[in-house]
Amino acid sequence: MKQSMAMLTRVPLAYSIPTPKSTLSPPLPFHQCHNRCSLPNSNSISFLSLQLVTSSISPTSQKGFRRRRRVGALSLVAMADSGPRTVLVTGAGGRTGQLVYKKLKERSDEYVARGLVRTEESKQSIGGADDLFIGDIRNADTLGPAIQGIDVLIILTSAVPKMKPGFDPTKGGRPEFYFEDGAYPEQVDWIGQKNQIDTAKAAGVKQIVLVGSMGGTNINHPLNSLGNGNILVWKRKAEQYLADSGVPYTIIRAGGLQDKDGGIRELLVGKDDELLQTETRTIARADVAEVCLQALQFEEAKFKALDLASKPEGVGTPTTDFKALFSQVTTSF
Repeated sequence: MKQSMAMLTRVPLAYSIPTPKSTLSPPLPFHQCHNRCSLPNSNSISFLSLQLVTSSISPTSQKGFRRRRRVGALSLVAMADSGPRTVLVTGAGGRTGQLVYKKLKERSDEYVARGLVRTEESKQSIGGADDLFIGDIRNADTLGPAIQGIDVLIILTSAVPKMKPGFDPTKGGRPEFYFEDGAYPEQVDWIGQKNQIDTAKAAGVKQIVLVGSMGGTNINHPLNSLGNGNILVWKRKAEQYLADSGVPYTIIRAGGLQDKDGGIRELLVGKDDELLQTETRTIARADVAEVCLQALQFEEAKFKALDLASKPEGVGTPTTDFKALFSQVTTSF
């Protein structure tokens, strides 16, 4: 038996598989995605490897090995499935979306990055790589090439209000806002996110991370009045739809977003907009992006919804234990 086990450890159980280039569909309006490396069926890998192992064992040893054959097959299947996960971030052309996309690219040993953007111009503005797809989240038929074959979907799409021209801050008053035709929150934050969730679920995605905003518990929140869009109402509706979908999810309701460096503040999680009643109700976009990726690492982040903010820089201890952070969250919605 000692001789047989020695032979077993010399058998190579892994080999490199060339990554085929995916075929990009022609440019479409509103979003984007990537080519991924695909593995042969994991069962075929484990069967082939197991055949190599058993053929290296002498007939007298195979009898004792037979009892462990199923265990070996299961471990080999696990090996075959343990490669980098393919992650699509939608809204990759936005300020937070770009940060998530960049972080995915930097961690290529863990993730195969894809991005979805709305236009060719947006694609080129963030590098124009083949792993960026163009599509329209309001049209589910355009999402297939980006979503097919992914393991994780990170949703960072959002309607964006525009300021009406002619506002003069020196005269006092408040600026007025509007949404472009076809880009109201109902169309983008509800229908567009629903399309993403449905398409990803049909494709067998294993986890969805959705980034929203705090304030959804207050129908009279000022953000709802911008352009008469009720943006938080429609975001909340999409969040509920995700929570009811059956797909493992993490809903991150971010506080006021700031363009500051991440990783230097203590992060805070809360529920039901409680953080809005405190002085700590803002968060760096870079920290939101990091929490999105950390949510893929821990079971404690799944089937949970959380409000996210941070203490001011220099106050408290910068957060590094994300498992502990997610463990504080007790709310599923």
